[in-house]
Amino acid sequence: MSRTRLERVRASVGIASLALQQIEDDLSADDVDQEELAAILRELIEDTDPPGGFLASVAQLLTAAARRAEQIEPDHDGDASCPLHEAAALLTDNAGMRLIWAARSLHPQGVLE
Repeated sequence: MSRTRLERVRASVGIASLALQQIEDDLSADDVDQEELAAILRELIEDTDPPGGFLASVAQLLTAAARRAEQIEPDHDGDASCPLHEAAALLTDNAGMRLIWAARSLHPQGVLE
């Protein structure tokens, strides 16, 4: 039996949620120091696998949704696609830069080896 697209998306979101919960649990550990916290923040934004880090991947997903919305919006007026493009830009421009600033203030020398 073939799963529907929406079922696959739900399953993928569930997997991503579990992974994010693990990261949150690691961030909440009592023994995380400022150098390790900076390294964890950098993992969310730096070129890793996939290139560009986690936030860039989420922004790319939103951009793909925006492009599809552009094609199927009834009036092609941007009511759906513009907010999606803006959300992607907020992630990369605003959230990404704030993570970089926080990581630098915690440990400016670089990532934890």
